[in-house]
This record gives sequence, C-alpha cells and structure tokens, in this order.
Amino acid sequence: MKYAIVTFGCRVNQADSLQIEEGLRSHGAVPAAVEAADLVVVNTCSVTATADQGARQTIRRIARDNPAARVVVTGCYASRRPDDVAALPNVVRIIRNDEKDRLPQLLGYGDGPCGAAIEPGVAGRTAFTLRVQTGCEERCSYCIIPTTRGASRSEPVDAVVREVGRVVAAGFKEIVLTGVHLGSYGRDLESPQSLVTLLRALEAIEVDVTFRISSLEPMDCTPDIVALVAASRGRFAPHFHLPLQHASDRLLRLMRRPYTIADYRGLIESIVVGMPHASIGTDVIAGFPGEQDEDFDETVGFLASSPLSHVHVFPYSERPGTAASAMAGKVHGSIVRDRSARLRDVGRQLSERFRARQAGAVRPGLTLDDGTLVVTDNFVKVRIPAGLERNRRVDVRLTEAAATVLRVY
Repeated sequence: MKYAIVTFGCRVNQADSLQIEEGLRSHGAVPAAVEAADLVVVNTCSVTATADQGARQTIRRIARDNPAARVVVTGCYASRRPDDVAALPNVVRIIRNDEKDRLPQLLGYGDGPCGAAIEPGVAGRTAFTLRVQTGCEERCSYCIIPTTRGASRSEPVDAVVREVGRVVAAGFKEIVLTGVHLGSYGRDLESPQSLVTLLRALEAIEVDVTFRISSLEPMDCTPDIVALVAASRGRFAPHFHLPLQHASDRLLRLMRRPYTIADYRGLIESIVVGMPHASIGTDVIAGFPGEQDEDFDETVGFLASSPLSHVHVFPYSERPGTAASAMAGKVHGSIVRDRSARLRDVGRQLSERFRARQAGAVRPGLTLDDGTLVVTDNFVKVRIPAGLERNRRVDVRLTEAAATVLRVY
C-alpha cells in the first residue's frame, strides 16, 4: 500500500503525523507522492478560518489529481466539523484527535516486522518532533483548541526517556519537544511532575542528542527552565518561542492571558542576560475585538524595542464557540490586514537585526535537506557549500549572508 501524509499547523501536528507514518511504515506501507498514493492522510489544523479553508482546498485538490485515492482526515478541523469534512470528495473516514494515536490500527494497520523503520530524512525530516503532552485546559478567549484536543494528558517521564533512546538509536541527533500546552507537562500524571523535572531527566541521558524546546506559554517559562537551558552546555538549544499575543495589558485581559506586558518583558530580558546569543520568537494577534489604535501602537512599540528575533503574526480569526466570538468591537477586515502587514514588517526588521548581531559568531548546527542548509542551535538558518549529507553536526562561522564550516563531527 502506498501512502502520503499532508500535515497542517503546529509542531504537535507534525509529531502526530510522524507517529502515524511510523505505524504505516512498520506494517509495510511505502511513502509516495500524493498523486500516486492509495491512501492519503490529511492531518488538519483549525486555529484559524484560513486553516479550515486550506484543508478543504487540499482535500478537493487530492480528489481531483488522484481520483482513486482514499482520503482519511484527522486533526482539529476534522474533530470540530466532522460532517463538513465527511462531505468532501474521496473522504472515506474521519478520525478524531482522541483516536489519532491509533489511526494506523483503526485502518487495519499495526506494528509489524516487515516495514521500514523511521530514520532521518523520512518525509524530509531531519530533527525528530516528539510530543510529550497534548490537550489544554487554559481558556484563552480566542482559542478553539481546548475543545478539539481535550484535557491535558502527559507521557510519563520514563516513557519519554525510553522514546528518546529509541529515536537516538534510529540516528536522530536533534529532538524537538512539543505539546499543545507544553508548560503544563506532568500536572495530570498520577504522581504529578513538572516540565523542568522532565528536562532534568533528559539532560541526564548519556546519548548524543540536542533538545529544542517548542513553544512555551510565558507564565510556564520559569526561572528554573531558563537556568537549566543556560547551563546545559548545548544539551538544550538556546532557542525559545514565547507567545506574547499582545503588548496591551487591556487586550491581554480580554484574551484571558494570565500575565502582563511587564511580566513578559522581565522574562525575555532574563533570558538575554543569561544567554545573549539566544533566539526568542513570539506570536502576536492583530485585530482582536476591541483593539484600538493605541493598543496596536503599544504592540508595535514593544516589539520594535525588544530583543525578540522572530515574530509570527496571526490576523484575528473568529472561531465560533469561543468567548471572543461574542465580544463587541470587531475590527474591520481591511484594518486587520493593514495591522498584520505592519507587524510583519517589524518582525522582518527584528530577524534582520538578530542575524546581523550573529555575524562573526561561531555556532554549532545541524545540516538539513540536501546538506547545504544548516540550522544553528540558536535557530539561524544559513547556506553552506555542497559536500555534506543531511544530519551532520557542524560548527559554522556566521556572516550576514552565509556561513563557513569550521568543523564537521
């Protein structure tokens, strides 16, 4: 059986798709282009209306280009609007998020000795994305994900440690730790744990691997976590993603975000003091209901003066069933688009400034793709001359345009 997997959205979905792929491969299924696949799994996102639309368009395109394909749809959009998805062409099954872990088995495929193991390079992946937690019990007023992912559920520490050993044995040298609400890791376990407990257990494993911590809510990025990353001697990459969403305290309250802009400023400044070379990314929402010009200006001003290295801009997208969908003060679409464009300009300036500050620095990195792309520990992507395969550790000296390889190991 030939399969293809199409993934939308966040790193959690990427990790889920990797698990699905392992299950299919272990039973002898082989990857193929979407146009040639017998089975196409579409793993959807529903964080915005645009994500929903993208999933629908993709499924219609699959049916048009490969009329014989059986399309199985999973993920947040499939969980939220199963009837809408089932009506799309070639869709033979909907599998909700709470069943996603068993997708291969539900389709009649299970573990078996005949298939190929996962390894670096499969489906273009060099780093392994490992989901250690799913679900969310926060109630941000704009977010539908708690209703599509359910309550927080964590993998036990010993299970994560075993999985890391398996992944490293398969040849992976970098693992991205991810979760829907990663900072809540362990609170739901029979013997409650914390994310820092997990990180310390991973730091102690005697294997050749680097960990990159995925998105953390600002209130969950504790001083202990910052100190652990700073002192880890390369075991944890100096790379943080801390969603801000807005720099106006009034808007943060409307969003039900449990911190202030002063809290956020103090957090990122503490990271820079301990790790001047660290990259810090963020997410911001443009055009949230009730956003006035002065609120928007607060976000622009904060970002422009901050040490952040990259910004992901979300134009506000109304999600029926959320508290924000019932709020007054909706912002006109043209204003949302203009504000989004301005925030993206600020984000580009921050990225250029961070990259310029790295010129002359020597950073460890990992080769990706065909070996001519390197991502450094602090998330700078640079091109190098051909000659190396993917998944090689290197030390590179950075310039503003490219990099020089100093060591391969």
